[in-house]
Amino acid sequence: MLMNLELFAVGLGVGALGTLIGVGGGFILVPVFLFVFHFTPQYAVGTSLAVVFANAVSGTLAYVRQKKVYYDAAIRFSLATLPGAVLGSYTAHYFTNRIFYISFGLLLMSIAGLLHWRTRHELGSAKGHGDFPVNYDRGLGISISVVVGFLSSTFGIGGGIIHVPAMIGLLGFTPHVATATSHFVLAISACIGVVSHFLLGNILLMPALIVGSGAAIGAQLGAHLSPKTKPRSISRLLCVALFVLGLKMILS
Repeated sequence: MLMNLELFAVGLGVGALGTLIGVGGGFILVPVFLFVFHFTPQYAVGTSLAVVFANAVSGTLAYVRQKKVYYDAAIRFSLATLPGAVLGSYTAHYFTNRIFYISFGLLLMSIAGLLHWRTRHELGSAKGHGDFPVNYDRGLGISISVVVGFLSSTFGIGGGIIHVPAMIGLLGFTPHVATATSHFVLAISACIGVVSHFLLGNILLMPALIVGSGAAIGAQLGAHLSPKTKPRSISRLLCVALFVLGLKMILS
């Protein structure tokens, strides 16, 4: 019972934080599963990805209703993530603990840099929705999506932390369109990754359900708190924490 309450609290916190700063919680969940609950890397990745999938579906439905998803890019990028999503689940299945810790540590440090970029460019940008970009580099977008699908499934993270900055900085999407389109892509990619991880026995279903339910409530809490907080300050603190955690994982 105590562990279930702790898992629910983790989901609540991750859901609220993710909503406040506009990122998925996979890169937070995996270290928590590893260091606090002592999951194996395979269970940490598979269970985290299951939670990411549930959140991505929820977010995608909201964005579809708001008509913010750019389907021309969303469908192309979704299809491009599928091979990497399957390959990533099998890659994660054969990780040794040491190799996983080093790889994930390097990823966390990279995410800290990307999150810092988002803090400077997205959170301070105009809030208008903007038009869908008619001319964008489809080949580059597809190539990035292949990598995103692989990393998402390999490490159990949401690909939005990589996809959104790439769509804005390299493809010319507005922040709102990039975020909505990335959610759509992640929902498809994570679905395939979750199925692959499930077939490999990498998902702990009960923890995934408990954390997922906590995250759903936390997301609503984050949305309520958002007008009363400073996302830029929270994001900067998270950047530092992720960089230090990544270094700890590499050196441990």
